[in-house]
Amino acid sequence: MKEIAKYSGCFVCGDRNEYGLKARFFFENGKAYTECVAERHYEGYKNIHHGGITATLLDEVMIKALLANDIFAMTVEMTVKFHKLVETGQKLLFSGEMSEKKSRLYLTTGEVRLENGELVASATGKYLEVKSDVKAKLLDSLER
Repeated sequence: MKEIAKYSGCFVCGDRNEYGLKARFFFENGKAYTECVAERHYEGYKNIHHGGITATLLDEVMIKALLANDIFAMTVEMTVKFHKLVETGQKLLFSGEMSEKKSRLYLTTGEVRLENGELVASATGKYLEVKSDVKAKLLDSLER
């Protein structure tokens, strides 16, 4: 598995963002992967992981599947379906992949599972490939 490029200040993958998730993303067989433990400081209710954090990680794992293929894009639309609540302390396994390309628009799918394989959430995303001027800005921030 190869590690996917990151920006150290990113809330999701940045290792220097003191408030961030510090998730590391890897790519293998056409899919991006990450995992995390549902930490107490990201609760939505007592002992329940906030769904917005799950959605944020799904967005990132889907766009990282594009970035791993040197496709620089921005989120246009994302739909998340929550299937099961997550209690704090549970380990979450995320995966995302590109499902279709339509000109500059990329369609993706993602999912989150518990260690026992239970589906926690699933998502679809639409990402628009950026033009060269924006790509240069994105490239400038990445650590490869």
